[in-house]
Amino acid sequence: MGDTRETVKRLWIDNAEREALSGETFDTANPATGGALARLARGRREDVDAAVTSARAAFPRWAAMDPNERARILWKAGELILARCEELARLEALDTGKPITAARAIDVPRTADTFFYFSGWATKLGGETIPVRGPFLNYTVREPLGVIGAIIPWNFPLLLAARKVAPALAVGNVVVVKPPEEASLTTLELARILAEAGVPPGVVNVVTGHGEEAGAALVEHPGVAKISFTGGTETGRTIMRAAAGTLKKVSLELGGKSPNIVFADADVESAAKAAVTAIFYNQGELCTAGSRLLVERSVHDRVLEVVTSGARRLVPGDPLDPSTQMGPLVSEAHFTKVLGYIDRGAAEGARRETGGRREGPGFFVEPTVFSAVSPSMSVAREEIFGPVLAVLPFDDVEEAARVANATEFGLAAGIWTRDVGKAHALAARLSAGTVWINTYNRFDAASPYGGTKQSGFGRENGRAVLDELTQLKSVWVSLS
Repeated sequence: MGDTRETVKRLWIDNAEREALSGETFDTANPATGGALARLARGRREDVDAAVTSARAAFPRWAAMDPNERARILWKAGELILARCEELARLEALDTGKPITAARAIDVPRTADTFFYFSGWATKLGGETIPVRGPFLNYTVREPLGVIGAIIPWNFPLLLAARKVAPALAVGNVVVVKPPEEASLTTLELARILAEAGVPPGVVNVVTGHGEEAGAALVEHPGVAKISFTGGTETGRTIMRAAAGTLKKVSLELGGKSPNIVFADADVESAAKAAVTAIFYNQGELCTAGSRLLVERSVHDRVLEVVTSGARRLVPGDPLDPSTQMGPLVSEAHFTKVLGYIDRGAAEGARRETGGRREGPGFFVEPTVFSAVSPSMSVAREEIFGPVLAVLPFDDVEEAARVANATEFGLAAGIWTRDVGKAHALAARLSAGTVWINTYNRFDAASPYGGTKQSGFGRENGRAVLDELTQLKSVWVSLS
């Protein structure tokens, strides 16, 4: 299924490959086989410092560049990404285990779309004129922050790198990216594509390595103006504590335990089929995965039947096979964690309707459905980040809202009903950054995305992210 270990994948600093200053490397695994896939440079604090130094040197020129030129470069990057769709999709499938059909149809095109969308904002970010007392003109301008430290998760490394890099560059920032140690290959390729598109040296740098080494150094570096992190909630807490030392800005997109709520007056068949995709897409390795399926009691058995049947049809397979709909989990450590949750679910009294077995070699886990789940069980409370669905019955809107909000997370939620009034009323009551009604897992570069509670703060995508990547300056001019 591929091996990229013939040469070390080096750091990317100043638009050039560099070995880690220590000369150290580390191997990453092929999720489909468990064998080694790639050898990466092991970046540490001194490498992060070199990347930040390069970025700070490049910042004045990039920030002062004609916004039309920045827009042209970002658009060109989108075109180059599309032109290399097959190569990038294969690399993402190899590295993460996701099916190549999904990488080809979703990850790569939406990565390109992100650059296309934010290229337009490069020429449109302005301030306002404010009426103030006295003979004065008061106006505001938005200015770039400087060096953005972007820490990327392993489930969508290419797309989520784009979500952080494209808007940062559009408004004149420079970026140092720490990709996930489990899956760094497409982030390195993205940096090369950006250089080909015309991004000057130092504007985008990539330091591969471990979170506790390269990631921690990036968070603590005094030359970094902001950290944008996507990943686990506990790591997010650690980043907040570390960032306090330099008072840098932080945005966090963290975990989720999203409720997907099906009412009896919904199109039950459509809702049940969509629930399968909501949890099992990308092997359940999705922050917004509909991992809690709340079903009105009168249709509970029918929905459970459809969902269980759908799960059984998803047979994990080779991610490079175009017919595969579900691949392996990303790593052995994550694989072990998910299997542990499946065992806990059964031990706590949930009924396993299907799945839960290991399919090997590689880190394959069958799609798993639990029924007879109570809100207090681990599979209903904790983020598993794998192909495990907890199905819970409810009797009325009040109970649905109470159970849906009975979690420390607040990233996303789904509502299925033909009653438009009920849908809007419930959407207003749910603690979630995104609510889908009669659909699920819909995203667009133009629509803001982020969470509440322990799912973090700040937004990505859309106009909203640009406020978080700039600082507001107020200018007063005497007219007397």
